[in-house]
Amino acid sequence: MMRQYPLEKYRDIGIIAHIDAGKTTVSERILFYTGISHRIGEVHEGQAIMDWMEQEKERGITITAAATTCFWTPTYQLKEAKDDTEKQKIRQSYEHRINIIDTPGHIDFTVEVQRSLRVLDGAVVIFDGVAGVEPQSETVWHQADKYKVPRICFINKLDRLGANFENSFLSIQEKLNPNAVVAQIPIGAESTFEGVVDLLKMRAYYFEGEHGEKIVEKEIPDSLKEEAERKRTILVEKIAESDEKLTEKYLNGKELKEDELRAALRKATINSEIIPVFCGSALKNKGIQLMLDAVLEYLPSPIDVVELKPITGTNPKTEETIVRQPSDSEPFTALAFKVATDPFVGNLTYFRVYSGSLEKGTYILNSSNGNSERIGRIVRMHANHREEVDNMYAGDLGAIVGLKNTSTGDTLCDPNNSIVLEKITFPEPVIHVRVEPKTKADQEKMSFAMHRLAEEDPTFRISGDPDTGETIIAGMGELHLEIIV
Repeated sequence: MMRQYPLEKYRDIGIIAHIDAGKTTVSERILFYTGISHRIGEVHEGQAIMDWMEQEKERGITITAAATTCFWTPTYQLKEAKDDTEKQKIRQSYEHRINIIDTPGHIDFTVEVQRSLRVLDGAVVIFDGVAGVEPQSETVWHQADKYKVPRICFINKLDRLGANFENSFLSIQEKLNPNAVVAQIPIGAESTFEGVVDLLKMRAYYFEGEHGEKIVEKEIPDSLKEEAERKRTILVEKIAESDEKLTEKYLNGKELKEDELRAALRKATINSEIIPVFCGSALKNKGIQLMLDAVLEYLPSPIDVVELKPITGTNPKTEETIVRQPSDSEPFTALAFKVATDPFVGNLTYFRVYSGSLEKGTYILNSSNGNSERIGRIVRMHANHREEVDNMYAGDLGAIVGLKNTSTGDTLCDPNNSIVLEKITFPEPVIHVRVEPKTKADQEKMSFAMHRLAEEDPTFRISGDPDTGETIIAGMGELHLEIIV
């Protein structure tokens, strides 16, 4: 099957945050508004699509990174459509493919965030509107810095008692990046929160209907006009500073058009010179559609990040540097970022295609260990559901069923054009615990299971005490080991 969407209309993004900031609730709304799911799965009811593991449903937290794909057309484009036929034409021209990874927020599962950010081009960082920046917010932010991942911020839970947009925003500026700038302001607060103001359009947006699916555009309320003008001036000045031509126009008193400002803000966001901040309440179905618009407008496609993060590797024989372009016509190059065992299909190797294409039935080389393997089945993952596909192209995230000799961080490539990409580095375990099986007969089973888990999770280690013969397991924290055991 041929590529359905051009590469410039791809967005490979992660949803990252401190635990309980509302990441998975945001992801569930994204799936609903993009039409992937026809019901909203609530985390507190154990119904979230992206939290599919039993332990995740029981605890109401994300433990493993879950991938999915959805499609979005900017709301401001569809607004112009007079009927369904016109909407379809607009979608054909403007619809984007968004590959999403929803990551855990608990520090014990930081490996899931790290390996996800390694293969993503952008991120949406979610903040609790009551708490602002929290400890794990800082951890994931620094991980995104490490992998040069451009990001936008979404201050969530503005409907909650004690929510304060301004304080949360200031905590981002002070603790994470002084270049954060407000792109939206909330209308109302706590129980009276009802919408947002877009500071570039200078329009107010409200979300009506049972699930906030109807977006209503209005004039900015009189009570907010002064604040909106003041915040817009700060935003425009910040954008103008990032672009020489706009700086000159601004200093000469010329009007900066909205299109110019959006283009400059996109460029500055991709270069991490500006971090735009948006807001809403995922639980109350407010602000998510406009956040999706921002993902398309300001986060990069795989083509946009080439200068920032070139696709470079080494020739395993000569150790010469090799550069690949994000194009289907280049040799196939991919990185295996996760290995997992599926109870129904066996080994699943999650991978990101950086260049070229992969076809079912062909052979690939694992250049990290020198093994060649035939590709039997390729699947696109939707949480724990699998969609069989025949091909994967540059920019795609998918999984291969049944690879026997591939580990997390291995490079998969064209056998005739070998390249080894930089591996993923992981933190060392911080806690060690002695474990023993219930009976001696279970020793072999336990050992096999533990070693299998260690292959899947690079932060989980297993060793033996030479003096006592006891088995010692190590991980990132008590919860990490509790979930594994």
